[in-house]
Amino acid sequence: MNIPPGGSKSIRSCRVGGAASRESRGASTPEKSALRDQELLFLRSKLTDLEDKSRRDNVRFIGFPENIEGEDLHRFLRDTLPRLTGTTFEPPLEFQRAHRLGPRRTGMDARPRPIIACLLRQTQAYQLIQKAHTQGPCQLHGHTIRISEDFSKETSDRRRAFLAIRPRLCQMEVKYGLFDLARMWIAKNGTSKDFYDPEDLRSFLDGLSLTDSSSVIPHRDTNGYRSEHSLSRLCLRRVRVWPPNYSPLP
Repeated sequence: MNIPPGGSKSIRSCRVGGAASRESRGASTPEKSALRDQELLFLRSKLTDLEDKSRRDNVRFIGFPENIEGEDLHRFLRDTLPRLTGTTFEPPLEFQRAHRLGPRRTGMDARPRPIIACLLRQTQAYQLIQKAHTQGPCQLHGHTIRISEDFSKETSDRRRAFLAIRPRLCQMEVKYGLFDLARMWIAKNGTSKDFYDPEDLRSFLDGLSLTDSSSVIPHRDTNGYRSEHSLSRLCLRRVRVWPPNYSPLP
């Protein structure tokens, strides 16, 4: 029996495809289309998750003027970041790679290209991000420098959409935070709820009264809402609560 290159993977793919075809054999055309759409969404979510995991050691810097790094970007970041963030790194920062994103922009009002750096030690990447979250944008020679995580395009789009809802949450006196990449957590009067889709959050807020200060988010027993007894567990997880005037994304 001749097995093609990557034969074991090909055989597994055939088995999976055969199982899927058997499951949908008796389904009508609309049902088959719905199953394919569901599988496609699942595969897209898995790809996004894998891409985000591959970027965990990356840190994005926005605002450094062009050519300020000279000929050695690694050395510039290693010498500048401790002074910029007021943090001592032991051992000193080391980078697997660092470069500017995209082609050079031209024009008098052209913004400098972002710098993306992949750190050798993941703990130091987290340290930089946490410092940026607590102190907000930094200043270097009159230039505002923002430090943020590096996400896939899909995750970045969801985060921007969530952050655009912050003024409305503040108006409604609802506590909120972003954590686990792009999950919005909101809480009011001792209860909380998680959202993965910005449109779901907007629809939920539409159902809350803007004038009733005693509005309470439903209990966990209905539709997976969290109640007050579970809030303490959230404190043990990596929760990102943003200052009112700080945006980690450009």
